Amino acid sequence: MPHLGSTVHLRALAAAALRPRPARAPRPVTPAERVVIVSASIGAGHDGAARELARRLTAAGVTVDRYDLLDLLPARLGRAVRDGYHRMLVRAPWVYQRVYTSTERAGGGGPLARALLRSAENHMRAALPADTGAVVSTYPGASRVLGRLRLTGRLDVPVFTYLTDFSVHPLWVAEGVDVHLAAHAVPAAQARALGARDVRVGGPVADPRFRPADAGRRRAARARFGLPADAPLALLVAGSWGVGPVRQVALELRDCGAAVPVVVCGRNEALAERLRADGVEHVYGWVDDMPGLMHAADVLVQNAGGLTSLEALAAGLPVASYRCIPGHGLTNAAALDEAGVAAWIRDRAELKDVLADLIDGPRGLLQREAGRALFAAAGAGPADEISRACRTTGPRPGPPGLRRLPSPPADPVVRAPGAAPAWRGQRPAVRRLGAGAAVACALWAGAVGTAVATTGSGSGVIHAIDHTLDLDDDAHPGGPHQGDHHS
Repeated sequence: MPHLGSTVHLRALAAAALRPRPARAPRPVTPAERVVIVSASIGAGHDGAARELARRLTAAGVTVDRYDLLDLLPARLGRAVRDGYHRMLVRAPWVYQRVYTSTERAGGGGPLARALLRSAENHMRAALPADTGAVVSTYPGASRVLGRLRLTGRLDVPVFTYLTDFSVHPLWVAEGVDVHLAAHAVPAAQARALGARDVRVGGPVADPRFRPADAGRRRAARARFGLPADAPLALLVAGSWGVGPVRQVALELRDCGAAVPVVVCGRNEALAERLRADGVEHVYGWVDDMPGLMHAADVLVQNAGGLTSLEALAAGLPVASYRCIPGHGLTNAAALDEAGVAAWIRDRAELKDVLADLIDGPRGLLQREAGRALFAAAGAGPADEISRACRTTGPRPGPPGLRRLPSPPADPVVRAPGAAPAWRGQRPAVRRLGAGAAVACALWAGAVGTAVATTGSGSGVIHAIDHTLDLDDDAHPGGPHQGDHHS
C-alpha cells in the first residue's frame, strides 16, 4: 500500500483533479414578484392611489411593500414637512400659488431643491428589499429621489410614476423614471410635453366600492345618513384637511337653491362647527363610508381635482370644480374640464344653472357617460403594467459596481404608511439631524412646488413661509397619520 506522499499517491491525486466533473444543474430563475410603492401622507390622495394600486397588485399575486416618503426622512421630520405644507395652504395660499406658478415656468425644481432631495437617496435605497422587482411612486418628491437612484446606477429595477392628478406639474416628470402612468390622454400629453419619454395611459384607480348605485341603494344611503329622501343633494368636499373657501361655497350652494349642500370637512372640526353655527344642516367631519355618501348625492362639488373626483366618476356622480385652491387645484380644474369629465364653474353667476344641468340635464348625462368610459377602458389599469414589468425582470444578484446599502428584513405583507423602517436610528444623531433638516426643507418645498429659491418672490414670501412653519401654535391637523383614510 503506497504511503502518503509517494509517487503513486501523487499520480492518483493528479488524475482525480483533472477528471471532468459532472455539470451542476442550473439554479431555477424565479422572477422577482415584489413591488415597493412610495407615497407621501400630504393630504390623502397620494396615499389613496398607493393603497388601491397595492390592493390590485396583491390580488394579482404580487407581494407589495408600501412606504411613506415622510417616514423615510432622517430625524423623524415628516411631521414638520406635513405641517408646513398644511399651514401654507391654510394661512398663505397666495404663497403656494406663487411658488407653484414660478416653478411651472422654470420647468420644475432648481439646483437647491435637487441638492436637498439627494439627501434622502441613501435612506430610500436602504429601505428597498433585496428582491424588489419594481418601484412605484405616487408622489413627485419620491419620483425625484427614485429617478436619481436609477440614473446613478444605485437602483437596477424599473421605476414607475403613477400621476395622481389630471394636470402634470414639471416636478412630476423626473429624469430616470422608466415609465409615467397617466389616468387619461390629457395628463399623458402634458407629461410628454414636459419631456417624459415613456408615457402610458393606464386609466384611473379607485376603490371598487365606488360604483354606480341603483335607486334602491340610493334610497338606503340617504336613509342611513339622515338625508332628505327627494331633494337634490350637492356633496361638497375639500380633501382630508378641509382647506379652501369651503364655508363660502357651502353658503353659496344653500342660497342658490339648486341643491341642498352636504358638506364633508375631513379633519377640520373647527370648520364643521362653524358651518353648523351658520345653519348648514348636513355637515360631517371624517367619513369612513364615502362610497355610500356619493351614492346618496346627485353632484359632487370639489376644489382640488384629486382622488375624490375620480372616485365620484367611478360612482357615476357628475363633478363640478368651483372656487378651487391655488396651484394644483386650478390646473386640475382646467385639465378635468378639457377632458370633458368635470365642469369648471368660474363664476358664481353660473353656479345654479350648471348644477341644475349636471343634476338633471344633458350635461350630467354626458359627464356620466364620460366617467363610465374612462373606467371601462382602464380594465385592471396601471397595476397590469407594473406587475408585467415586475415579472419579466429576473433576479438581480448585485452586478459589479452596484452599491447596495444594508436593507431591512424582507416583509411579505403590505407595510402601510407610518410603519417606521427597521434601519432608522442607525446613523449618529448629529449627522442624522443635519441631513434631516436638509431633506425636510427639500420635501416641504417639493410638496408646494419646489425650493423657494426658484421663485424670486422676495422677502415677503420668505416671511410668510416662515410663519407657516411655526409648529407650536396648533396640533397636527389630522393626527399621526391620514394616509389610509380619505374624505
